[in-house]
Amino acid sequence: MQIGIYGGSFNPVHFGHVGLVKWMAEHTDLDEVWMMVSPNNPLKDSRELADEQVRLAGVRKAIRGIPHVVASDFEFHLPRPSYTANTLRALAAAYPQHTFSLIIGEDNLRILPRWREWEYIVANYRIFVYPRREAADEQVPKEVSSFKYQVSSPNAQIIMLEGAPYFDISSTEIRQLAARGNK
Repeated sequence: MQIGIYGGSFNPVHFGHVGLVKWMAEHTDLDEVWMMVSPNNPLKDSRELADEQVRLAGVRKAIRGIPHVVASDFEFHLPRPSYTANTLRALAAAYPQHTFSLIIGEDNLRILPRWREWEYIVANYRIFVYPRREAADEQVPKEVSSFKYQVSSPNAQIIMLEGAPYFDISSTEIRQLAARGNK
């Protein structure tokens, strides 16, 4: 099976996350999309995170009834912080019958070189990139050959998701609005 891994804090999960995974399940060659709830993203302040079980329950509720989309706590059982390269290796070992791809936002493509073992990820996994509002003004390259960090692997597959619906929302905005509402 072709499995797409859409990792994130989902703090909180929102209609943009759900709309994207639903679109991925319907419009790509992926058999399933696993929403991988990250207990501890090394690039984010963990003090701002809601409890991991609460975030997982939110994802499960949000995707209930959507075919081929699964909520996953796989990273809860791995060493922390959660490094994507480690997660992908552990998934490949636990599920050798599956082929895994990564789904990231365009904002994460820009900071990919900050990820631990990003070269390993790019060389070994197909990466679907969802366009993000923050990057819209900056002309992100659409082909690996022009990717500003010059991927050296001939196997690199970075696929910009042309035609994916645009969702104008972020978890950060939701948390900010909720904080303003509590004052």
